[in-house]
Amino acid sequence: MLNAPHAIPAPADWRTDAAVPILKNLLRLTAPNPGVMTGPGTNSYLVGEPDTGFIAIDPGPNDAGHLQRLFDSAQYPDGRGGNIRMIVCTHSHPDHSPGAKPLQTLCANVLGATWPLKDVAVPEILGLPSAPTARAGSTFVPHRPTHHGEVLTLGAGANGTTHSLQVIHTPGHAANHICLAMIEDGMLFSGDHVLNGSTTVVDPPDGNMADYLNSLDLLDAQCSAHGVQFILPAHGHVLADAIGAIRHLKAHRLNREAKIEAVMRADPDGSLDTWLPLAYDDVDPRIWPVARRSLLAHVERIEMLRSQPARGNSA
Repeated sequence: MLNAPHAIPAPADWRTDAAVPILKNLLRLTAPNPGVMTGPGTNSYLVGEPDTGFIAIDPGPNDAGHLQRLFDSAQYPDGRGGNIRMIVCTHSHPDHSPGAKPLQTLCANVLGATWPLKDVAVPEILGLPSAPTARAGSTFVPHRPTHHGEVLTLGAGANGTTHSLQVIHTPGHAANHICLAMIEDGMLFSGDHVLNGSTTVVDPPDGNMADYLNSLDLLDAQCSAHGVQFILPAHGHVLADAIGAIRHLKAHRLNREAKIEAVMRADPDGSLDTWLPLAYDDVDPRIWPVARRSLLAHVERIEMLRSQPARGNSA
């Protein structure tokens, strides 16, 4: 059972210049890459404390200033930066993973030059490698692949404190997407699978709507079993009522899919371009080029379900 906190601080202003404390053992630093697809920017998280070292989650784009601030924020007990023991990417998209190797290099350069600490190694880059279906700009090869259910643990600090993250494989937004359950604190790092303020894009062929919905069910079960209360997304503020947020998101997806199926039935000879303005008539037309990707993912799932034999008693 996770030891979920009773409350977290009220949402803080976005900071790209300094890390924002969320908990005693959790910092958030937002990359300076705001946009339609990234919202205020990519949230990079540091889990841990000076005594235990830190796990960096989603270092973001290869932005030298952002990576230096991540490095500086992960402090040793004496205040020096670079106390990063692992770097974990939730998936391979270009706003999440390209900063991993440069951040690792920052740590390696400092350790090799001035800090011959026997109990500290260059941080591993962890996650799942990008699938063959990933777009050219989303190539990612970790130092070591993680596996579903694996627990990443920071060693005990001076007071016996540990910090542990359980890996949950959640394909859908990307084939190699993972979420991370913060075991001691009952929180979930959701990457792009669950966002605050928008729904994530499911972009075939690397994205798959059936996988996405199944992964939502998996997250619902994991949060229910372990008492997870809060979701920390890669874009947007912390979400309270984790299970409620996941179920609301699934209901939204299924409602959209029902609307798409109705449009397809009314115009069976139509195409994505003719279905799009009808299925997404409640969405700003400026977003339609992005929505078209998720429309394709829904259409693929609808056609898959139609092709399956009807369930029932055989004669």
